[in-house]
Amino acid sequence: MTSSALPGRVVVTGATGKLGRAVVAHLRGVGVDVLAVDRAGGRDPRDVDGEFLLVDLTDYGQVVEAITGGADEHAGGIDAVVHLAAVPAPGLMSNATTFANNSAATYNVFAAARAAGIKRVVWASSETVLGLPFDTPPPYAPVDEEYAPRPESTYSLNKALEEEMARHFCRWDPELVMVGLRFSNVMDVEDYAPFPSFDADPSLRRWNLWGYIDSRDGAQAVERALAHDQPGADVFIIANADTVMTRSSASLMAEVYPNVEIRRQLGEHETLLSIDKARRVLGYEPRHSWRDHVDQA
Repeated sequence: MTSSALPGRVVVTGATGKLGRAVVAHLRGVGVDVLAVDRAGGRDPRDVDGEFLLVDLTDYGQVVEAITGGADEHAGGIDAVVHLAAVPAPGLMSNATTFANNSAATYNVFAAARAAGIKRVVWASSETVLGLPFDTPPPYAPVDEEYAPRPESTYSLNKALEEEMARHFCRWDPELVMVGLRFSNVMDVEDYAPFPSFDADPSLRRWNLWGYIDSRDGAQAVERALAHDQPGADVFIIANADTVMTRSSASLMAEVYPNVEIRRQLGEHETLLSIDKARRVLGYEPRHSWRDHVDQA
């Protein structure tokens, strides 16, 4: 594991989203100066409390202004970028609209960061590149970063292309550090109440192998990624250490995916979205579980 000090001032895009709010609060809590940006939200502290700038990321000029500290009252050199903004899932908009928004936004952020001489970029990739919704069974379990992306939606296709884009940005600039975090389904504490009901039908959550990520652990992963100092582009699955189910992980796979190879013995509720690489390279370790907040009786 390689790491360095956290950057002093960071732009966080998608700051008013579920994960974005958690990331902004967490980074500010560990002493990072954050410029929160999004195309929605504003001065209402329920959006994001603290420094905030409205930015349309599909407009390259606006992105450059934000990242170079050129906006009035938001001056100051930017040391790193955390890019979370996107149409957040397939099916929310037309496929073409989703692709046009997400591809343009990510290219603009990557290119503006490079133009500004910023050497550290963390961005939200997605668990979907692993083959979600797993109508075609995964090649093995727990799934990991070792097999090629298998996008099954326009949203996921864009995420896979972002990962390829990052590799070329790093080829152009060998000093650049770009970390893609393949976040699982993001949850806040108030989202946990229905979890015990999932046991009645394991097929309801098979689409992501019963995974999730607590927004607070997602924010921790961003902090760890910002401290990563190995040049080049790399990607990491970011999930919680357990599943959303009270049933054992082994029994879930045996019932729903009986022909999928299980590559090692599984812990009782162990995530089937492997976080071994994130643990090993980033020092990531989930600290939260839905089981701490919901009566499972």
